[in-house]
Amino acid sequence: MKAYLTTILLLVISNIFMTIAWYGHLKLQTMGISKNWPLFVVILVSWGVALLEYCFMVPANRIGFQENGGPFSLFQLKILQEVITLTVFTIVAMVLFSGEKLHWNNVAAFACLIAAVCFTFLPQSK
Repeated sequence: MKAYLTTILLLVISNIFMTIAWYGHLKLQTMGISKNWPLFVVILVSWGVALLEYCFMVPANRIGFQENGGPFSLFQLKILQEVITLTVFTIVAMVLFSGEKLHWNNVAAFACLIAAVCFTFLPQSK
């Protein structure tokens, strides 16, 4: 149970950093902070933040992977990570980008992803 929770917590933290790396520069631009930054500076800053993402993602995958004694198969790790990514993204987008709205089709897409998680965790026949 510890590896299960540790993996999920590390995935959440890593996805917070990745969402900030990918979309934080857009918020900085709308705030006028990075509006005049050259693109290469924006990329370098984003890479710096993304490095923190890797510092959490790699351990999450190593701890969570079945062949390392963890509870998840490789496919389960990936599907779980995608759902966490979209959940974190949605929260960050709605908090930092107040103009963004969650629409019915976004909710339907999330429902499909939750179904994907359910399918990937069903017992496998061999």
